[in-house]
Amino acid sequence: MKTRTKVLLGAFGIYLVAMAIIVAFFGATRRDNNEFLPQNEFKLDTWINLPGPFDINKAVVYVIVAAILTVSTMFYVAKRMQQRPNRVQTAVETLYTLMRDNITRGNMDDKMAAKWFPFIGALFLFIWFSNLIGYLPLPTNSGETFDVFGIAVPAFGLFAATANISVPLVLALVVFLSYNIEGIRAKGFIGHFKSLIPQGIHGPAAIPLFILELLSNVMRLLSLSVRLFANILAGHLIILFMSGGLAVLLGLEVLGVFTLPFGVVLYLFELGLVATLQAFIFATLSAIYIGGAVAESH
Repeated sequence: MKTRTKVLLGAFGIYLVAMAIIVAFFGATRRDNNEFLPQNEFKLDTWINLPGPFDINKAVVYVIVAAILTVSTMFYVAKRMQQRPNRVQTAVETLYTLMRDNITRGNMDDKMAAKWFPFIGALFLFIWFSNLIGYLPLPTNSGETFDVFGIAVPAFGLFAATANISVPLVLALVVFLSYNIEGIRAKGFIGHFKSLIPQGIHGPAAIPLFILELLSNVMRLLSLSVRLFANILAGHLIILFMSGGLAVLLGLEVLGVFTLPFGVVLYLFELGLVATLQAFIFATLSAIYIGGAVAESH
């Protein structure tokens, strides 16, 4: 038996023994849950009342923080480049190459890439930072508090601006307007919408195809926004349930001991892969749509 297999089996055995000890001491009885409501983790309580629809809540704060990180990163990239790069600059240049070559240049010509790279790069960084800080436990759950020297401190929780449908929808709307305006500018109003019809299709058959392509064009709003929103929200919910939320809802303490390691694994998976992957997909699709809007044919 390989050493790695022995270590894994040993760790699993220790885990089972620890769970048995916890059950022996605390029992595995079911208790009714009348207080914990998981939906409150995503409730947006108003923190600062402002005139009109401009109230400040945690979603607004997360958007502002992500925007500050995006702008700061782009200024850092612009001003701190050196002839002989250090480790930080190497990592930044790798990220820059990913945004420039794989996302932007891979989906449009060089002239278009030079024009739209700042937008695509900022879009990628903003979503990436929004996703990353969404996996940092921060004291933002104002619905639950704990006392620290007599001060009511909001409970720690996970929240991401991209887990609120309004933020991905606004980003998708900006992309939607951008590639349609670019297409109209390149081909004219009629030419842009005429290009939705595949080449070689003429006569009455073009009418239903045009309607389908137009609907598909509008549905990009949903595909962009819902994909990002659903993946981040689902990730947060699964982490919440696996880390103890499910045990509280069902009233089974021992279930929390069993699911906690899975919650940790899912947390690392979401933080290490999903946060970056969803930003990459959104930015790549945006580049594809913008590049396709000025292409000779779809």
